[in-house]
Amino acid sequence: MATPILDIRGLSKTFPGGITAVNELSLTIEGGDIYGFIGKNGAGKTTTLRAAAGILRFDQGDILVGGISIKEDPVACKRKIAYIPDNPDLYDYLTGAQYLAYLADVFEVSAADRQARIAEYGEALDMADRLNDLIGSYSHGMKQKLAMMGGFLHAPRLFLMDEPFVGLDPEAVVRVRRIIRDFCQGGSAVFFSTHILEVAEKLCNKVAMIKEGKLIASGETAQVRGDQTLEDFFLEVMEHA
Repeated sequence: MATPILDIRGLSKTFPGGITAVNELSLTIEGGDIYGFIGKNGAGKTTTLRAAAGILRFDQGDILVGGISIKEDPVACKRKIAYIPDNPDLYDYLTGAQYLAYLADVFEVSAADRQARIAEYGEALDMADRLNDLIGSYSHGMKQKLAMMGGFLHAPRLFLMDEPFVGLDPEAVVRVRRIIRDFCQGGSAVFFSTHILEVAEKLCNKVAMIKEGKLIASGETAQVRGDQTLEDFFLEVMEHA
């Protein structure tokens, strides 16, 4: 059996003041998975994603990326990961092209690979003509797309996204969905949080639902929702779980 790309084991995180954001959460994400993470605001989605990205320490459990513990070898894990928050904080005084060159240098992407990937994703996300403009001139949606380009640049095995569709126009949503599908067909995985249940239902082969830090449902999307829409199932679960 192949090693999971992301294996979250009994993750717990409590913030100062005794607020438990995530409570013994376990989740396995395999190569090819497009995994949607669903819950209300404050349910623990962002905390889980930040812990999986190696930017937030946690109290209990472990997180393995490609079989490597993020506590034992965080740098090795981060080489395999890309992460974008719900509101990317980019460098306004750089151009898009300069920002991508910086990320390519950090991840030691070859000249040929960076050129090919910037061309590919720039075209796919309709950003090719704006990469020489200052990031400070970008709209929120353009910054979101540039952050995604930066994430795809080093061909990660795992792409963590926090609300990736917020601020994108309908055309951009369609473009991003296509890119995610193509990306995961190559054996990588995407794990993303979203409030847009219609997108999750159409895009994700698997979903997980979290409420007050506890995982309450997970698995194949069709099996999780049963005969209902994902939206109806979510509302029912949130009310009765």
